[in-house]
Amino acid sequence: MKFHVFKAAATLLLCAAAAGAAHAQERTLRLVSAFPENGIYVHHLQAWIKKFNEEGKGVLQINFLGGPKTMPPFEVGNAVKTGVVDIALNTGAFYTNVLPEADFLKLSEVTIAEQRKNGAFEAINEVWNKKGNMQYLARMVEHQPFHLYINKKIDKPDLTGMKIRITPVYREFFQALNANVITTPPGEVYTALERGVVDGYGWPIGGIFDLNWQEKTKFRVDPGFYDAEVSLIMNLPAYKKLTQPQLAYLNKQLLALEAQNTFWTRYAEEETARQAKAGIQTIKFDEATAKRYRAQAYEVGWATAAKQSPEVAARFKSLLAKQVPGTQQ
Repeated sequence: MKFHVFKAAATLLLCAAAAGAAHAQERTLRLVSAFPENGIYVHHLQAWIKKFNEEGKGVLQINFLGGPKTMPPFEVGNAVKTGVVDIALNTGAFYTNVLPEADFLKLSEVTIAEQRKNGAFEAINEVWNKKGNMQYLARMVEHQPFHLYINKKIDKPDLTGMKIRITPVYREFFQALNANVITTPPGEVYTALERGVVDGYGWPIGGIFDLNWQEKTKFRVDPGFYDAEVSLIMNLPAYKKLTQPQLAYLNKQLLALEAQNTFWTRYAEEETARQAKAGIQTIKFDEATAKRYRAQAYEVGWATAAKQSPEVAARFKSLLAKQVPGTQQ
């Protein structure tokens, strides 16, 4: 009898030890977003996190801490660099104070799937590791071109006399179009439009309804330019501490996240139709002018990048810019 009791107790102890070991191997990563919780980016991310945690029990978990109410957007990059948080949903324009090269990713004309094949992904991480103490994990948003939204009709790409609200993403491009640029937080744009403080703004194809800007917007200029880049970045020491099973699981889920990026193509189409229904008219230039307009955006963008970081800009351009058949960059 005593033997059976001892055997049962030993079995329980072994099970408890195994469960404890499994639990000890599980790790939770803290994630913060530079974007609001009520926006499309975070909604999309949270669905992924739910699946991540369900399938990653005993291996890896993500604790979503929140958005801008948790941490100001322009502090998120430094929080990742210093390890205050492990992972962030962020865009390059928001952490140029930590890594100026982060803003170069908006100039990509190839998909993240292609970047993983042509060496761009590795090139990005060489810079992010060395200069930012970060690992670039995945690009969650693509196929989201920026546009110029204005309240005065134009027939050519000339913004002389117009006041345009900008972010660093398109400052130089709009200045090249002779605009008077004004920087304001997104929360102040609605009032600025309402009071005529600005005549327009730059923004991706999606998202203006989240801010109610459609109420004060008359025109959208086509074509779009650049590509809104929203990605997951991770503190490098935290990334290196992952075990092989944890790393394999993380990479599996990151690739699954990127595989969903066709969603953003549909979303862009839906938002374009939604804008038209809301009364926002489209300004389209003739074919030659439209081609020059878009080309100028990239010329200005790469020229600005070259001034900031010549070697990195040259390497990134060879990997991220659209290659013209019969030419080499």
